[in-house]
Amino acid sequence: MKLASLAHGRDGRLVVVSRDLTRATDAFPVVATLQAALDDWQRHAPRLADLAEGLEHGSVPSFRFHEHDCASPLPRAYQWLDGSAYVNHVDLVRKARGAQMPESFWTDPLMYQGGSDASLGPRSPVHARSEEHGIDFEAEIAVVTGDVPMGVTAAEALGHIRLVMLANDVSLRNLIASELAKGFGFVQSKPPSAFSPVAVTPDELGGAWRDGKLHLPLLTQVNGKPFGKPDAGVDMTFDFGALIAHAAKTRPLGAGTIIGSGTVSNRDKAGGPGLPVAKGGLGYACIAEQRMVETILEGAAATPFLRFGDSVRIEMKDAAGHSIFGAIEQDILPHV
Repeated sequence: MKLASLAHGRDGRLVVVSRDLTRATDAFPVVATLQAALDDWQRHAPRLADLAEGLEHGSVPSFRFHEHDCASPLPRAYQWLDGSAYVNHVDLVRKARGAQMPESFWTDPLMYQGGSDASLGPRSPVHARSEEHGIDFEAEIAVVTGDVPMGVTAAEALGHIRLVMLANDVSLRNLIASELAKGFGFVQSKPPSAFSPVAVTPDELGGAWRDGKLHLPLLTQVNGKPFGKPDAGVDMTFDFGALIAHAAKTRPLGAGTIIGSGTVSNRDKAGGPGLPVAKGGLGYACIAEQRMVETILEGAAATPFLRFGDSVRIEMKDAAGHSIFGAIEQDILPHV
């Protein structure tokens, strides 16, 4: 089934959405919010699935679904943990600055805890105080978990995934280096993230969801022009089971925890840095990676970070070309 939260108060109004994203029905007769549904998933999920079935058959009241009416599926979440599952992306970061990547990065995931008290809506603008902060998007896959026990194995962790969605992990690149140099993680360089209008249960993804990975291209556009189409199932060193198990190694995770994949990143066919879309490659899921490749191949970065007035679109389509999650579409605007 497909679920969304219409903008309403702090926690949204839960609706069930049709597979083609054209219609919705109110979930209130079952449960009012997505967080409440996740808190008692075993009880609520079957009834929400019945609503989804009724919606497809036209047997329940429905209304036109508009993505721009949506908040984030979880407008505020108890926890947002973002990994870096595509180690190719991390490797490029190191190479671009002439540093060697530790071998442990291939066996032990990187992860940080971001702010989740107020996620951006999928069509909400990204407000920044200055273009000099190096405004960037990061297109990712994310999952929402139920309650996860401490010490869960990677295989067991897959059974705790309730929903899958897309993410834009907004980054202020020019603030990251000095913040990480303090040795205590991100705060100022990671403003609120955005998530897709719709979150879907893994069974909705069919054969594209396997081995804890989503095997479909993640499509990004900047100012209406194609920027990237890397396959999210390729070059993913750590699947979502491994990421969840990493997060739960020494603590349980509460229902509604969001786990991000990190920036989706593919190597080229020869194993080297991927090429831009304009040169026949799969492109990138963030501007920083294109700049890294430019530095490695050409000696200097040429592509600028986002400017005020720019726009970003992140979407994923099924084999028939239909949008699965709806689109994250955001303008970059100055904070006033």
